[in-house]
Amino acid sequence: MSVLRLAVPTPLRRLFDYLPPEGMAPGDISTLTPGIRFVVPFGRREVVAYLIEVSANSELPTDTLKRAVRQLDSQSLLSPRLLALCHWATRYYHHPPGEVIAACFPKRLRQGKDQSPRGDKAWRLSTRGKGLPPGALGRAPRQAQTLTLMQDHPYMTDAQLRTEGISSSILRGLQERDILERCVVPSPVELATANQALTLNAEQALTVAGIEKTLGEFSCHLLEGVTGSGKTEVYLQLIASVLEQHQQVLMLVPEIGLTPQTIKRFNTRFNARICVFHSGLSDTERYASWEAARDGSAHIIIGTRSAVFTAIKDPGLIIVDEEHDISYKQQDGFRYNARDVAVKRAQIENCPILLGTATPSLESLHNALAGRYQHHQLTQRAGSSQLPTMKVVDIRRQELHAGLSSALMGDMKQTLTAGRQVLLFLNRRGYAPALQCHDCGWIAECEACDSRLTVHRRQGRLRCHHCNALHALPRACPQCRGTGLLTSGLGTEQTDDFLRQEFSSWPVHRVDSDSMSGKEAMQALTNELDKGQPSILLGTQMLTKGHHFPMVSLVAVIDADSMLFSTDFRGEERMAQLLTQVAGRAGRADHPGTVIFQTHYPDHPAVQSMLEGSYARHARQLLTDRKQSGMPPIGQLVMMRTDSRDANTGEKFLRALRAKTERTLPPGTALIGPLPSPMPRRAGKFRNQLILTAPGRQQAQQAAALLVAIAETLRPGGDLRWSIDIDPQEVF
Repeated sequence: MSVLRLAVPTPLRRLFDYLPPEGMAPGDISTLTPGIRFVVPFGRREVVAYLIEVSANSELPTDTLKRAVRQLDSQSLLSPRLLALCHWATRYYHHPPGEVIAACFPKRLRQGKDQSPRGDKAWRLSTRGKGLPPGALGRAPRQAQTLTLMQDHPYMTDAQLRTEGISSSILRGLQERDILERCVVPSPVELATANQALTLNAEQALTVAGIEKTLGEFSCHLLEGVTGSGKTEVYLQLIASVLEQHQQVLMLVPEIGLTPQTIKRFNTRFNARICVFHSGLSDTERYASWEAARDGSAHIIIGTRSAVFTAIKDPGLIIVDEEHDISYKQQDGFRYNARDVAVKRAQIENCPILLGTATPSLESLHNALAGRYQHHQLTQRAGSSQLPTMKVVDIRRQELHAGLSSALMGDMKQTLTAGRQVLLFLNRRGYAPALQCHDCGWIAECEACDSRLTVHRRQGRLRCHHCNALHALPRACPQCRGTGLLTSGLGTEQTDDFLRQEFSSWPVHRVDSDSMSGKEAMQALTNELDKGQPSILLGTQMLTKGHHFPMVSLVAVIDADSMLFSTDFRGEERMAQLLTQVAGRAGRADHPGTVIFQTHYPDHPAVQSMLEGSYARHARQLLTDRKQSGMPPIGQLVMMRTDSRDANTGEKFLRALRAKTERTLPPGTALIGPLPSPMPRRAGKFRNQLILTAPGRQQAQQAAALLVAIAETLRPGGDLRWSIDIDPQEVF
């Protein structure tokens, strides 16, 4: 007896046994390889499942096993190496195997549709046609000519047959007689070439040479380069070396907004096929890119987080740009960190991986200082550009206009008059973060979340930025009917309105998720800025992540105080990274740059550290602090999360889980909680968390396995859902 052991995309952390489809011959079963898709009955529906192995028996009685409905693939569409990565991710993140493997497939294939391999449409002899002798079909001369031609070729494309004078009507006639059949043949893979590269400085050249030595084998490299130091040029020259060896490159970027500039620069440098993966693509576009990466016709694959699971024929290098960025961490469902998965994939694929950033995560920096990663540093900006001058504006007792001080506005006008561009950073979209009644004190709050509603005045809406609930902007207080409604706080929309009045002689570009809708929006903005006209950019974090704006010479952080105080132990690290990245947008060309921080706390240690302009020094001090506290990256964290519509159900579940596991946890581990999440109620559900601390990865994994095993035996009440988060990036 043969049993198919399948991974079914469900929340259950196990495999399922099925009998082969009705009528499948034993010889066909023996050719099955892991990764092949099957349609199987699951409950009251049919789903697509993925073969893990063929077993000679099952732990369940044979008469209880259901049969698979049908086989979808003749061979696996995933390489053994990619399947090995899935098995690792399943174990490390303690996630259901079916959902992990499903992450490797585009939507079309997850839905059970047939594969449509890329290539040219062609004709070939059918099984019946191959059995016909030479000279057959003599009564139909044109068909006989076609048969003779096809007997000399394994296949011929439409274009080739047309050059032989074979019409489409003749081909259809032979198809109707079951002599010819349609097929798709792979398009010839064109060789990629690189155009003239830039001249590297000494640090860049040393980095490229050091990484080139490791091509063809696994090694992990951290490239720590100050903003504007030419990290992208290092990427480009390494990619050129990989393409010369006829291999592919996978490059991860944290945000969709980075892809237009990246693709533009790559298209300028390479005569190569570049495929893109991000959430802004249609299903058809994403599937076409997936097939091109899988069959090797795509030379360079650029994508956001999920692209790390893309099927790639022959990767020779993996690059993770802005490796510190929290966007690489999936925060719900399959909670993986794409940076860490990329490192493991490079190990399995036996190719080098390069993690690049101006502000390394403490995890990567710790690995580099410990010798696990090769550490490359670029301490100077490329070309003639210099690091910007840092200034602090003490805004205590100063009058502010939409968050702008008089000193800042003066510097802005001076910069714009000189023909340069200004970038203003304000990490709050909307008009104002709160709406309050001046008469009775009522505050507009979300009915489904423990949060206030944000005012979006141009839309005439109140919006929750956590559950996306929308309400009409009231004209009167719903509590006392008073009309004294006041906004408090600052958002990009409010500052934008002021800038368009006060700086009406210059264009103002607002860059946030409200204003930059559509996948072409960032590209259009970049094209406009590249014209070099003086203008003002006002935006959120979308502006900070690796963008190159050569005409920006003044950067200002309007409200630095909003980032100074955090209950999360990673708060100071994140703030230093963000402010350093913002500051790095200034003075990236030949003109010197200036960065201004507006703050009520000019003597704060973090502000003083920014004035020194050395994230590297600050990060190493933070690592020392983490060693004393035992927090990551020195120690390890695991988090169990629950959500339920009942306020007490999650806490009871986690309390029971703690009681059953606490005495059997590995030595050195400890549990904290249950505790309410930082936002206890979100989208109508109450959220709780149980945090596990461990001195090392081995103890964390042992404890995580125990927590999951016990949690699966508990009966959650009501609609409670629980999940586990390995290496959580947001804790308190």
